[in-house]
Amino acid sequence: MSGIPAYTMGGLCVVGGVTGFVRTRSVPSLVAGVGVGLLYLWSAEAIKKGHPNGIEGALGASALLLLSSLPRVTKGPVPAILAATSAAAGVYYGKTLYALRGNQ
Repeated sequence: MSGIPAYTMGGLCVVGGVTGFVRTRSVPSLVAGVGVGLLYLWSAEAIKKGHPNGIEGALGASALLLLSSLPRVTKGPVPAILAATSAAAGVYYGKTLYALRGNQ
C-alpha cells in the first residue's frame, strides 16, 4: 500500500483551493480544498508510518471530494478532473482496504 496517491491528491487539493480563492475570492473553495487536502496529507503520513486509519482517511477524503464534485461535473474541466481523480483514488484505497480486511 502506498501513500503516494494521497500525497498527490492532498497537494493538488490544497493548491486548487488556494488557487480558487485567489482567482474568485471563493471562501468555500479555500475551506474545502485545504480541508480535504489536509485530510489526504494526514492519511498519507499515517499510511507511510503504518498508523491505523490512514487508508480509511484517504478513502473518506476521496468520497468527500467525489460527492462534492459530482453535482458540478458538467460545469467545466476542473470539477470533471476532480471527480475522476477522486474516483480513481477511492478505487485504489477501497481495493487496498478490502484486501487488508479480507486477510484478517
